[in-house]
Amino acid sequence: MKIFRDELRKRDFVITAECFLNPETDTESIRDQTDILRDFVDGVVLTDNQHGQVHMNTIAAARLVLDNDVDPIVQLSCRNRNRIALVADLLGASALGVSSVMLVRGSQVPATTKPRPKAVMDTTVSDLIATASRLKADEKLGAAASFFVGSTMRAHSPGPGWVPEKLTRKIDAGARFIVTHGNMDVEALRAHMSHLIAAKLTRRASVIASTFILTSADDARWLRDHRPNIEIPDSIVHRLEKACDPREEGLAICAEHLSQLARTPGVSGANIIASTNLVMVPEVISAADLNEARSK
Repeated sequence: MKIFRDELRKRDFVITAECFLNPETDTESIRDQTDILRDFVDGVVLTDNQHGQVHMNTIAAARLVLDNDVDPIVQLSCRNRNRIALVADLLGASALGVSSVMLVRGSQVPATTKPRPKAVMDTTVSDLIATASRLKADEKLGAAASFFVGSTMRAHSPGPGWVPEKLTRKIDAGARFIVTHGNMDVEALRAHMSHLIAAKLTRRASVIASTFILTSADDARWLRDHRPNIEIPDSIVHRLEKACDPREEGLAICAEHLSQLARTPGVSGANIIASTNLVMVPEVISAADLNEARSK
């Protein structure tokens, strides 16, 4: 089994993908998804009740993913748990064999969610990263593993004099990989990365850039309009609108984007997010020219 942390150290460019976790996700669904992704990715991201959607616990899902010989990257959100619950989840994840965690603030629950859950926010992301990074050093927690700790960031085109203060705090706390929110604007991402390189942050943490497999113009517009921190240029929406086969055009767009990411200074990999069907992930990886970038 490939281990995400090890592959990131060995390869110039890693590939991860997000698994679908929905209210209906069960053991068979996890098995089917990992069967699709196993030979093509270096790790599978398990998002934690993303956008307020209730589903299987990410730690339980991680155990099922591990049982199917794929390395899970477990996301935990500050919004849903207090400090005790978060540390308990980290210890439970460690006991089950999880080695990589992605710690996030958590997105706001949609106003339509009923009954309305209460946000906890007992700790900041940076504090949680620091806690996860030093669990192994706590003599009272002898069973704790040394986690490979990561977090997220918004990739944008920064203005003059912009300083990546939030990201610096996360890296200072112990984050060693950062997964961006989806940004299909390559020039904006490159501008953002130039600031991180200048601040020497890419020497301290690996940046994984997220990309989408879009199947229609409506799909692209919905993501851009309803999901915070997502950047999808009008040019991509127009390509999908004009395409005779939007699915094939979406695959082509993502394959092009993957190739561009592999040539972007400071970017160590890509996280692929499929909007409808994970079968498209192997298709787009095969279509992209990544052989040189993926060489060990």
